[in-house]
Amino acid sequence: MTTSGPKYDVAIAGGGPAGSSLAIRLANAGLRVLLAEQKSFPREKLCGEFISPECLVHFAEIGVMPAIAAVRGTDLRETIFFSQRGKGVAVESSWFGHADSLALGLSRAEMDRILLEHARAAGVDVREESSVSGLLLDGGEVSGVAVRDTNGIAVEAAARVTIDATGRTRSLARRIKGRETRKRAATHVAFKTHLTGASVLPSACEIYVYRGGYGGCNRVQDGLYNLCFIAASADAKRLGSDPERLMREVVFTNKRAAAAMADASAVKPWLAVPIERFGRGELVPARGLMAVGDAAAFIDPFTGSGMLMALESAKIAADAIVGSIVKELAFDGIAAEYRRLYAARFNRRLRVCSVLRHAAFVPFLAGSLITALSLSSKMTEGLARATRAGA
Repeated sequence: MTTSGPKYDVAIAGGGPAGSSLAIRLANAGLRVLLAEQKSFPREKLCGEFISPECLVHFAEIGVMPAIAAVRGTDLRETIFFSQRGKGVAVESSWFGHADSLALGLSRAEMDRILLEHARAAGVDVREESSVSGLLLDGGEVSGVAVRDTNGIAVEAAARVTIDATGRTRSLARRIKGRETRKRAATHVAFKTHLTGASVLPSACEIYVYRGGYGGCNRVQDGLYNLCFIAASADAKRLGSDPERLMREVVFTNKRAAAAMADASAVKPWLAVPIERFGRGELVPARGLMAVGDAAAFIDPFTGSGMLMALESAKIAADAIVGSIVKELAFDGIAAEYRRLYAARFNRRLRVCSVLRHAAFVPFLAGSLITALSLSSKMTEGLARATRAGA
């Protein structure tokens, strides 16, 4: 059964950091917002669970820092990149803020729960366990969504702007006819679990490079360590997509990874997702529809800025939407402003990260780069900042 629901200024699909933080910003600006999330929170999510110092500025802006601090995650002072032979180079968290800036290790289950609860408290119409079953179209322009709950009841929600915040799946963009509907073969597979007994350096996030991929481990809360790694699809297939075998036979070819996790044990189920692409997707897949977070661009996890891009893209989307609605502009005006802000913020960053990714997947190149950077902290800092800088 499908019924007509209330009208909104903005309808958002996806309750991750991009969707929830955007909803909060829009609600705080006085807009009527619908946020549909397929899962019930809290839920585990495949992620590096590394929150860079700049993210904390966004958390302060939207008012969630007290709740984030109460969870008592792990302060991270540095990220150390280890070559396959075990040589390391450190990137200081303070390089991305002020002298005392720290990154934070915190599970996505807790962080996403806090953001979604705050969105609800801000007045957002939050609907958990509800999936977008279709797009509403008006003369070829997206004019809202049909949202179906677990009881099979669908509500048509009209909206001036619809947001795809569904992550790498881009589930709304894929509904648009044309090239966005074609699914690419995955080149890599990502795996994640929580561990006990890891011997990661105190207050550090460790990154390990090896043939065809890389992984990272850092402490989160409750004495747990988050291990997340990427492997080539060919290696995953060869080893039966068994994360334990991949960890032992692929990740542990990195000497530091093998030493740090020699006595570690997985205490939560492994999660796995295919990675079809890195880099930019279509920011505006159709009139009336915009993409934020990983649905807009998937940046390489080793840069530590995936969460930051989610929060930043949500902020510039909010600026474009609120400013254009105040000026009573049509959707084309919103889209143009979003594209302009996005390009200025992310184009150079994505280019730099693309180059670094190709080096990271080749042990000799990665090792040579790590060796060179270990000779100059200024060079290391400059390259690290280039993964954040705008155009």
